[in-house]
Amino acid sequence: MTTTCAHVTELGAEPQPSTLEGCEDCLATGSRWVHLRLCLGCGKVACCDSSPARHASKHFADEGHPIVRSFEPGETWRWCFVDNTLV
Repeated sequence: MTTTCAHVTELGAEPQPSTLEGCEDCLATGSRWVHLRLCLGCGKVACCDSSPARHASKHFADEGHPIVRSFEPGETWRWCFVDNTLV
């Protein structure tokens, strides 16, 4: 079920991904990831909560950028960390 949150109205144009190669932080540390997320606030590519390092959630905690979208081929869903919902 998709719910609208106030954070969606704050989004501008989708930012360019920081990398197309995988999770930016995992690539830097040699870690692995399961699925990728794109921060719609700044374009950081980070790994999902099923990944060992959970970099997308850490990015939200550090930077406060509320919405990510799946960065997996063929997926377009978005998630709001603040409202804990699909948007």
